[in-house]
Amino acid sequence: MKNTLIVGMVLVLAGCGGSNRFEKSGRGPAPVYVPNASGPLKNACLASDRKARSSQLCGCIQAVANQSLSNGDQRRAAKFYNDPQAAQDTRQSSSAGDERFWKAYSDYGNQAARICS
Repeated sequence: MKNTLIVGMVLVLAGCGGSNRFEKSGRGPAPVYVPNASGPLKNACLASDRKARSSQLCGCIQAVANQSLSNGDQRRAAKFYNDPQAAQDTRQSSSAGDERFWKAYSDYGNQAARICS
């Protein structure tokens, strides 16, 4: 069940379409969307074997990450593309740091799914 959640999050992110702006949330102005954003999540996305990957999609995922995850959290999340078990282990961990990261990562995943679809 929990592994299904991880795989589901990865598939949701990989299946997102492109958009040229962030969705407004009612919490002030929308963040600036950088269509050619680059970073560890874009690189991992492009290197993945998922059929839905594209430069536009992976750039959108990276742009959302730039707005919501620290650089270290982005590098950690990028590893999940090649090691879904690491995501599962992090999700199940009782460590305060892992719980903090998982909350931020889950929020990021939800936001990326909304924005990049």
